[in-house]
Amino acid sequence: MTIPVEIWIRGTDVATTKELSRVTREPEAWVDDDVRAILEGMLNAMADVKNDAKNPGEASRVAQLRGFSWIVNPFEGGVLIAIEMTLGAAVAGPFAVDKAKLEAMINRVLARESPPTVVH
Repeated sequence: MTIPVEIWIRGTDVATTKELSRVTREPEAWVDDDVRAILEGMLNAMADVKNDAKNPGEASRVAQLRGFSWIVNPFEGGVLIAIEMTLGAAVAGPFAVDKAKLEAMINRVLARESPPTVVH
């Protein structure tokens, strides 16, 4: 499955489209690992676009699933995944999957990736 991702990097005037192809299942059959691959792919695509625009030749880094805001939004009969951070924003989709189901998967994936909370 090819997933289009629209990316805007802060300080630029244009959006760029990248494609993710790491997910093979259709959206209704996604499991948490598919959602993790999409989120990581979106973050890595943002880093790649930033590097192309501001630091050509810099190697890609591994994405960390923290430090960004996200939302699942209805769009054209499906839903979009949108993420935003200091670097910029990325939007993937639309996907034919239940909004609440996708939100629950994203919440589970991010909860597993979050560092433990320490209270002093």
